Amino acid sequence: MSSATACPLDCYDACEIVYEEGKLKGLKEGHTQGFLCPHMNHYEKYKTIEKPRYRGKEITLEEALLKLKEMIASCDKSEVLHYRGSGNFALMQEVTDHFFASYGAVLTEGTLCDGAGEAGIIEGRGSNKNMPIGEVAKSEVVIFWGRNPHTTSSHLLPLIKDKKIIVIDPIRTKIAKSADLYLQIKPNTDLFLAMLLSRFLHIENGCDEEFLDAHATDYEEYYELTQNIRIKSVLDQIGVSLGQLGDILAMVKDKRVAIVCGVGIQKYRDGVDVMRAIDAFAAMLGLFGKEGCGVSYLGASREGIESPFNKKAKKISKVDTAFADFKTVFIQGANPLSQMPDSQRVRESIGKVENVVYFGLYENETSEVADLIIPAKSFLYKDDVRTSYSHNVMSFMPKVAQSDIGISEYDLASYLCKEFGATLESEEFYLKHFKNFAVQKIDGLWYVEKREDVPYKNGFDTKTKEFVFQDEFDAKVDEEQSGFYLITSKSPTSLNSQFNRDEKVYLHSSLGFGEGEMVVISSESGSVALKVKHNDDLRDDCVLIYSGTRGVNNLTTSKHALYTKSAIFQENRVEIKR
Repeated sequence: MSSATACPLDCYDACEIVYEEGKLKGLKEGHTQGFLCPHMNHYEKYKTIEKPRYRGKEITLEEALLKLKEMIASCDKSEVLHYRGSGNFALMQEVTDHFFASYGAVLTEGTLCDGAGEAGIIEGRGSNKNMPIGEVAKSEVVIFWGRNPHTTSSHLLPLIKDKKIIVIDPIRTKIAKSADLYLQIKPNTDLFLAMLLSRFLHIENGCDEEFLDAHATDYEEYYELTQNIRIKSVLDQIGVSLGQLGDILAMVKDKRVAIVCGVGIQKYRDGVDVMRAIDAFAAMLGLFGKEGCGVSYLGASREGIESPFNKKAKKISKVDTAFADFKTVFIQGANPLSQMPDSQRVRESIGKVENVVYFGLYENETSEVADLIIPAKSFLYKDDVRTSYSHNVMSFMPKVAQSDIGISEYDLASYLCKEFGATLESEEFYLKHFKNFAVQKIDGLWYVEKREDVPYKNGFDTKTKEFVFQDEFDAKVDEEQSGFYLITSKSPTSLNSQFNRDEKVYLHSSLGFGEGEMVVISSESGSVALKVKHNDDLRDDCVLIYSGTRGVNNLTTSKHALYTKSAIFQENRVEIKR
């Protein structure tokens, strides 16, 4: 007997799954194309937390819920913090927000992932709409800009066969090795490359003037802004030649082009401007509103869906949360002691909290310091629904198996709402609410209604209905700053701090450190000791430590990107010492 469900992970692909005789398989229809990523293929092999604990001692679930109630009631409402991550990306996860907001606790806002890039997109387009991955299949040229599909979005790979591929990345990834053109750009210089591409496109009369005159009339002013960049010196510093610029422009001229961007390009102070400049290059080419064309980043997964949950509450930033200001901290689907920037600050702050509650699936740095641990139910054992930021499908996640381990988010919120007098509708009510925003199409899949298959076909969502170019920038290629560039890419074996986490630092062999040698990587924020693994696909001015590696965020700053509450994990330069 088989049942259909969907992957809960915070991932580009958002696969639909067939659960058959205890095994997970990819749905053959639609975007999943019959195969799953390594995480889902081995999902049941990763040990989850089975029993609640209070200060190291196993207790029953009933005792854990009573203890949670006691912790919440023991302090003022304003001293309770709800810190929720996206370890499970499905929509019913927000039901806990509903309780804590209704109760009067404090919630978090901002993002540790993609916020700067999204803010840049919204500045230019007025909204952040999905470019469905199916549109990439219609492209003639695909530019992977800081995106490694073999690791982060393997369901793109069947769609790009027989297409011209351009890769822009400091790391010579697997896709870069087979690309028609590869630029091994210096980190944090994407802004300059994007602006220079727009500049030379204009010089060579390659702009789509018909599109610009209709939808982006300020392009001449933007061209003037790009002239503030000194061509030769900047190209030398970012590691790109004039010939390579010309090669890109020749490959994209009069073609259907998809620019597929990763989150690494915006993990900097000026990350908003980086994404906005890439969008501007796409606008100069006239790529918006046309089949097989556009910029694919992380679309707004909640677009077109109204949340039924109360989330009106005082909120503080998820990037530099002052945990010590609270007496009870409820952490759900997150591992802030690993994944928040400036880990030493986080550890010191959370160490001053009287009651730390961890509600999740796996043991990690946060569960190690929690006073109360409540195991969550796996997605297989509860009802949910999800949307995606890389396609417009709404995926239903019915319970497909039975387990007595843990508690679902809805059941936990229901208990708290009952105990503290907050209103809550039935679980069926909320699931039906979400389904009402979807419509079933001829392929049998359900899609979020009123979303555009080809985004921006009817113009942009700005006040003027035109694309808004940036009119200033203050970024500089900084050669005076010493140290190595830190890159914190996604690991091929883990998803942030879930699953099989890496334990190494990757360095170019020319730097003289031995394979397996223990070194200390340090920044102005802190340090971490890791074993060296050689990787000559890296630039020799870069240090690669995968996201999720224990201690990597000792190195990162808790400052925000400009204009938005988004983390900037690659801002700090680092030193290497034996």
